[in-house]
Amino acid sequence: MKLYKEYAPLVSVIIPTYNRVSLLKRAIDSVIEQTFRDWELIIVDDGSNDDTFNMVREYQDSFDNIKYIRHSNRKLPITMNTGITLSTGKYITFLGSDDEYKPEHLKLRVEYMHNNPGIEFIHGGVEIIGEPFVKDKHDLTKLIHIDDCVIGGTFFAKKEVFTTYGGFNNVYYSEDSDFFERIVSKVKIARVNFPTYVYYRDTPDSIASTIT
Repeated sequence: MKLYKEYAPLVSVIIPTYNRVSLLKRAIDSVIEQTFRDWELIIVDDGSNDDTFNMVREYQDSFDNIKYIRHSNRKLPITMNTGITLSTGKYITFLGSDDEYKPEHLKLRVEYMHNNPGIEFIHGGVEIIGEPFVKDKHDLTKLIHIDDCVIGGTFFAKKEVFTTYGGFNNVYYSEDSDFFERIVSKVKIARVNFPTYVYYRDTPDSIASTIT
């Protein structure tokens, strides 16, 4: 029997979560149902006090490539960085615990990276469910369309992109655009358009919905 640490999948999927047990199953199932199979799923629990642990443990009984770690409540950027640290894949990507992938999501991105070896980081390709406008991080009194934003859940990149540039800064809002702005002039980036990331904007307690 091989030790888990010897397993090196091509893709590490990171789901940060906090008290989302009612929605998390949908996200996990969407990873399991991917047509591309060479992945590991890392669920990083940011101090949930619901039944997240027991629900995830049931999945772990059936899937050796699902990892779970829980730490005290440290907010989203640090939770995502924890997943990066634990990852063993060549590529890292993310999934919001209230979002989901369509079945071809990982396959299309892996193929794109293989067909474009000079590209180190891709993003984009969403289907929006609910409100398509979010608050502008530069002026919270204004709204901007999601099409004009970068969405962290769609980030798909070589692991060294995240480790070399320090991962996500501990900012309260729009940590994804903060990271993107730090790397945009240093990394070869492409935006893809296949809408296989399902972004639910109808979750009442999401940061984008509650920021003031």
